[in-house]
Amino acid sequence: MKSKKTKPGHSESELAEATIFPVALTTRQQKEAKEQLANARVKNAEEMTENDRLSLQLLQLKFQVEDYIQNKEFNPELTFGYFLKQYVDLFRVKRKDFADEISIDTALLSQFINEHRMPPDYIAIRLEIHSNNAIPATYWVKLVEKQKEFALNTDLEIRKREKKFVRRRLTINPLV
Repeated sequence: MKSKKTKPGHSESELAEATIFPVALTTRQQKEAKEQLANARVKNAEEMTENDRLSLQLLQLKFQVEDYIQNKEFNPELTFGYFLKQYVDLFRVKRKDFADEISIDTALLSQFINEHRMPPDYIAIRLEIHSNNAIPATYWVKLVEKQKEFALNTDLEIRKREKKFVRRRLTINPLV
């Protein structure tokens, strides 16, 4: 008696069709395949509407923010201001026009982008609404928090400055 070991829910023909065998291409065939792919990409780009382009770029920015938030390492170049600039640049409008769209002053937008000022929570909410929930407010807030956490962990001056306000320290050693 012969027993058949297949994955449950799939017939043998389905499993056979799902199997992909590697094919070795000649140099000429590889060159042809690359050209066909390049032509298909050009054709696809030509057929893409401005709305499609914007949607894809917005999704790409969202994934970049997501990846950076999940990454434990802090990169001083990837700040709230950096991602806000990327976001504004997606729309190919003047900063003044974008500032008007989210009802803030152009100078305030510039301060956020150039990191002269940290944004309040309402800016994250407005950006979420502006993006039609494509980039959640929590992502914007987490970018700010990541910056603040890094500054707090690395700023020795603030520790020196604040030390004089602590009158008594614990005499025990923390377990952590």
